[in-house]
Amino acid sequence: MPGRLLRGLWQRWRRYKYRFVPWIALNLSHNPRTLRYVPEESKDKVISDEEVLGTLLKVFQALFVNDFNKQSDILTVFPEPVKSKYQDLLSVQHPGVKQLEYRHQQQNTFTPEEILYKTLGFSVTRAPSTLISAGKGVFVNKGLVPKGAVVSMYPGTVYQKYEPIFFQSIGNPFIFRCLDGVLIDGNDKGISKVVYRSCNGRDQLGPLKMSDSTWLTSEIHNPLAVGQYVNNCSNDRAANVCYQEFDVPAVFPIELKQYLPNIAYSYDKQSPLRCVILVALRDIKQGEELFSNYYTIVS
Repeated sequence: MPGRLLRGLWQRWRRYKYRFVPWIALNLSHNPRTLRYVPEESKDKVISDEEVLGTLLKVFQALFVNDFNKQSDILTVFPEPVKSKYQDLLSVQHPGVKQLEYRHQQQNTFTPEEILYKTLGFSVTRAPSTLISAGKGVFVNKGLVPKGAVVSMYPGTVYQKYEPIFFQSIGNPFIFRCLDGVLIDGNDKGISKVVYRSCNGRDQLGPLKMSDSTWLTSEIHNPLAVGQYVNNCSNDRAANVCYQEFDVPAVFPIELKQYLPNIAYSYDKQSPLRCVILVALRDIKQGEELFSNYYTIVS
């Protein structure tokens, strides 16, 4: 019995260590490829914020139009110019189909992964990692990810440095620390899941959702929201993606916030929502697993 318990604990540790911050820190000297060196925090950008915003808007608009028959409650609260914009986008994707006809017909919609592929030319999915005992990883399951592309997002509850996260952090390998100390809890189980769902319900305005909670389930509406399962690179697996912080601007369309996989722990009108995206460091082919640097050293 003790032997079986010890074996179980050892197997759990072998999966957990790839996301355990102190273990990674102690092993940095053995694997310099896990480090990224940037001259200062403001220059830790592989692509510009404008490029990130453009990609997210492109994907989210495509998802919105694909779900058009489910957006009727949301569209009723918007002015005519907003409705016309999405009607125009719908006409491009489905020529000759009127809005009311589209709402009520039993058309074949695409899956979120298919929308991502049609929009950016690739799709990603979670699957068992190629690293031994590392648990799940993220793979390019279709298409080619070009260098500099936004390949995924790190979902979760966003905590400021002064906000409580002790109980959520116990045994939690999915807490990401930003350069300024802001934390993102990407765990989709336990108390972390409860906290995210609570904040998601708190911020909803009538039919308007301010964030996406489907990443907590098996039916993900935003196919980019799998970044918390990207494993750290190793001695023989160089990083092919890196993390980049992105603050959602005030001009972000409110109807598309339903696809943002992040939410603030405390409601704050003044501070922009922090998101973390993963950017391809090189072209990534179909079938490749994503590996990232977990550490950025600011010199």
